[in-house]
Parts: sequence; structure tokens; C-alpha cells
Amino acid sequence: MPPPEPMPGYGELLRRGYGSLASAARGCGDCGWELARRTWAENAHLGWAEVLLCGLCALGWTALRRACSRRLFRPFGEWCNLQPKDAAKMPESAWKLLFYSLSWSYGAYLLFCTDYPFFHDPPSVFYDWKQGMEVPTDIAIAYLLQCSFYGHALYATAYMDTWRKDSVVMLLHHVVTLTLIASSYAFRYHNVGILVLFLHDFNDVQLEFTKLNVYFKHRGGVYHRLNDVISNIGFLTFSVSWFWFRLYWFPLKVLYATCHSSLQSVPNIPFYFFFNALLLVLTLMNIYWFLFIVLFVAKVLLGQMQEVNDVREYDMEESRNPRKKEAGIQLPEALKEGLHLKNGLVKDKRL
Repeated sequence: MPPPEPMPGYGELLRRGYGSLASAARGCGDCGWELARRTWAENAHLGWAEVLLCGLCALGWTALRRACSRRLFRPFGEWCNLQPKDAAKMPESAWKLLFYSLSWSYGAYLLFCTDYPFFHDPPSVFYDWKQGMEVPTDIAIAYLLQCSFYGHALYATAYMDTWRKDSVVMLLHHVVTLTLIASSYAFRYHNVGILVLFLHDFNDVQLEFTKLNVYFKHRGGVYHRLNDVISNIGFLTFSVSWFWFRLYWFPLKVLYATCHSSLQSVPNIPFYFFFNALLLVLTLMNIYWFLFIVLFVAKVLLGQMQEVNDVREYDMEESRNPRKKEAGIQLPEALKEGLHLKNGLVKDKRL
């Protein structure tokens, strides 16, 4: 195995990545649907039993979330006497914090407490790649958990979560992620998949932890300064880590490995353009969400916002009738009772 390569800079990523993509495109004289169909038949290894197991686990995540919300998160919010609008959104963040904490911890264990060198030497994800190679059990478990969770997340974003300004982009993100997870498992690109999941889950842990502190800073009719301070610090670390993990490490470690290093190890690597296109879409979505962070910082600096809030959230009724808000029209009664908005409708969430 060759010694670890030093991590490239953005300039080297663009130069070598573009060069490799252009060279692969020039050398692909018979690219088309027929080649894609033949490549899929020869290289994809995904059985119906695995698909069924993933689907059952996705249903299990949905049932588990419903049970946790009813039996644990909502009663805890009532016991803490949260404000109605915060009590309605708290179970969603608590559930996501629970899952992403477990998934990121397991990913960190795989990358730093085992013999896998993928984080420190990203090109190694393609060393010794073979068609239909066996997926290690520990990585297969991570794939089952993540793939089934994102299958659940597609349903949850549309029917269980609070509807936000970026919910459509979130649905697209889940489709892209689910496609990447399933296809990378089928083509045995699981090594790079573990690195991608690790670099993305960390920010989700920080985001949901910060949002929970926002919800808990007003409870029992009392302002709690500690939660306010934690939410401010959480947003600061979240902003920095978002750039560091998703816009620095992710392109320089993952995109460099998939665009350039993959062809050095496997010259005729299957579905090269397909996987890199999906990873580039994922990068664009990371940039899109980073703009929300920049927007938030701008509002704080300009004095338009005095405290940490999720700038993606909005009141559907107020967005339709902004003049009503200015005239002092009260919120719908359902909101006062603690129910929250989904797809523009005020109703309780039901599975």
C-alpha cells in the first residue's frame, strides 16, 4: 500500500479533478444507456433480501420516532412547560439529535478506532477495490442504519417534520443521499461512503443540539440565560464546523478521491460520472445551506435579529398575508394549542 498522500488544496482539486473528468470523458467513446445497463448488470450487487430488510428498518424508524415522541419527548416538553410553539417542534429535534449522535459516533469509531485509514488517507478508499467484494460487517451495519433512516426521513420530511423554506431542497437531499448510499453499497464503494456520512452527520448533531437549547431557553414562563448562551455558542461552532467539514474536508478529501484518485487505482471504475455527479449535487446543496448561515450572521450584524432562531422556519399564514401580521392579527388558535405547521396546513401530526 503506498504512503498516505498529503491533502490537496482547492487549486489542485480543481486542476486534477477537472483533468481526470475531462480525460475520462474523452476516453468514453461508447458511453450511453447500453453501456450503463451492461455495467450495472456486471457490477451491481444488491439483493432483494437486502432491499426488504432496509425497507422494514425504515418502517421501524418511523414507528420508533412516533413512540418516542408520544411517550418521551412530548411528555418531557410538557413537564418543562415549554412555550406551545417550542413544545411542538422539540420532539423533531430531539429525535434527530438522538439518531445523528449515535450514527456519527459509530462513524467516528469506524474511522478512528479500527484499522480503516480512510480519513487520514482518502485515496485508500479505492485501494484493492474488486467487483462484488465482500462488505465488512461493521460497515454493512452502518449502511443498513443510514439507508433505512434516510428512507424514513423522506416520509418524515413530507409528513412529520415542520415545513420550512428549504424543505423541498431537504427532500432532494434525502433522495440524493439515499441514491448514493444504495448505489455505493451495490457497487462496493462503501469505504468512501463511510467517510461521506461521517463528514455530514457531525453538523446535524450540532444543529439539533443548538435548536433544542433555543426551544428550552423560555420555559415555565421564565427566561433561562444558560440555554441562550449555549445556543449562541452552538451556532458559532456549527457555522465554523459546517464550513470545515462540508466545504473544506468534504471536497478536498472525498471529491479529490472520487474524481482523481479513483482513476489512478481503478482506471475503468464503474459509474464514475454518475457517482461524481451526485457528490457534486451534494456539494451544491451544502453551499446552498451555508448561505442560510451567512444570511443569519448578516441579520445579527445588521441588528435585524436579536437571538438565535432557525432562519429557515416561517409561518405559512404570515407568508401568505404579511399585512395581517402588521395589523396585529393573532396567530391561528391551533398554533396556540401547540400544534405546528406542515406543508401550509395547521394540524396535528399523524402517522
